[in-house]
Amino acid sequence: MSMTRNDLAAAIFKCAYLRGEFKLRSGQTSNEYFDKYRFESDPELLREIARKMTPLVPDRTQVFAGLEMGGIPIATAIAMESGIDLCFVRKKAKEYGTMNLAEGADVAGKRVCVVEDVVTTGGQIIESVRALRKLGAEITDVLCVIDREQGAHDKLQDEKLWLHPLFLMSELKGAI
Repeated sequence: MSMTRNDLAAAIFKCAYLRGEFKLRSGQTSNEYFDKYRFESDPELLREIARKMTPLVPDRTQVFAGLEMGGIPIATAIAMESGIDLCFVRKKAKEYGTMNLAEGADVAGKRVCVVEDVVTTGGQIIESVRALRKLGAEITDVLCVIDREQGAHDKLQDEKLWLHPLFLMSELKGAI
């Protein structure tokens, strides 16, 4: 069953929006939070998110890079929907086995689209993109499910990255 964009926004909000006091990865404190794992672990919502995000995929994308940990299920679902290869990007290279930062599809010389779940300031994206570029990835685009509208767009543009959110936080709040 396919949902309208507004129905999906309302479903994500209902499923994942929490109020309280939360420390964000950026170090900021927020009185609202989107528990992304609630919508990423729901097969129906994850499928609908992938269906709605696939049209946002930039032309010529050869590999998706799902960022640890929340970007991985989103990237996997979009890869299944689109047929595009993907890799899984660690926050730091593992210290055993292959010792890779990125597991899965090779990124060297490829047009890579980074995938994240919820974006606040873009700090982890910037760190990961810098590391992937050192591995030879060509990266200009980032997809995310939710842009919290707290500065990521501008910070990513400073790094020559274009953010393509499925939803802005204000859209989710307006959908209920």
